[in-house]
Amino acid sequence: MKFRKLGRTGLEVSVLSFGASSLGSVFRETTDRESIKTVHAALDAGINYIDVSPYYGLTKAESVLGQAIKELPRDRFLLSSKAGRYGENTFDFSAKRMFDSVEESLRRLNTDYLDILFLHDIEFVPSGIILEEAVPALLKLKEQGKIRFTGVSGLPLKLFEQMLPQIEVDAILSYCHYSLNDTSLLDLIPLLEERSIGLVNASPLSMGLLSTRETADWHPADPELKAACRKAAEHCASRGYDIAQLAVQFSTANERIPTTLVSTANPDNIVKNARWVEEPMDQELLGEVSDILATVHNRTWASGLPEYNDSPRTEAKEGRA
Repeated sequence: MKFRKLGRTGLEVSVLSFGASSLGSVFRETTDRESIKTVHAALDAGINYIDVSPYYGLTKAESVLGQAIKELPRDRFLLSSKAGRYGENTFDFSAKRMFDSVEESLRRLNTDYLDILFLHDIEFVPSGIILEEAVPALLKLKEQGKIRFTGVSGLPLKLFEQMLPQIEVDAILSYCHYSLNDTSLLDLIPLLEERSIGLVNASPLSMGLLSTRETADWHPADPELKAACRKAAEHCASRGYDIAQLAVQFSTANERIPTTLVSTANPDNIVKNARWVEEPMDQELLGEVSDILATVHNRTWASGLPEYNDSPRTEAKEGRA
């Protein structure tokens, strides 16, 4: 497994990291036993960074992850969680909730500190509460030693472009913007590098778009984007290739993107993903897939408040990261 530095944090993160949302039965019903085996398999495969949130499975993912890491040496892995989002439409970024949320997460996770705390999906609330309450609370938590580094997460790249010049954070978590069908995250990298902000990329499969299976009903992508991604996946399958392999290899290959999160509650799957990172990418197949996806390249969907989206929406669709 390769490792890269995460911005000014100095943390050395594995290029493939483990997103623990699946442990909360977000995508399918899972058993605690299988989930715990998956976490241990990820670490044994060389992955050293795990991300979770109280939102995933309404605290289930944190609780199961806490069981998995309870007996492990704390220096064996880096751990991030989130605060501010607690349900599909439940957000609270008040300072008091930030402090309480971290204490709750630490108890569930059986640890006394987080390596990174991200404010979760901040595009859904007015910037005032982020600037006046949430970010100052992050800095206080850092002073207290409850968290080592601070961060923000969200879907619209415009969110980061507007907020990062106004706040001091150590890292961001972006999802669905560096994958086979969308590489618009590259436009944000100069700002991140200028400010030495660490970058966590998530969802190389675009929340299940890049698959031969039918896309989940909740997925906010438009029909044309869904159809193109499925066509690309079917093309790979016709060549005897899993598009997930190409997607993981593509997303982890870029040296300017420190780490990419993948989520599964299947131990065999996480081992397979880790192995893919070490194997050479099929450049010919990548070119063919890129051609199939050319007409929808960088197409996204609205999330959160209108000011963070290019096309104002009265009711933005929910993301799942």
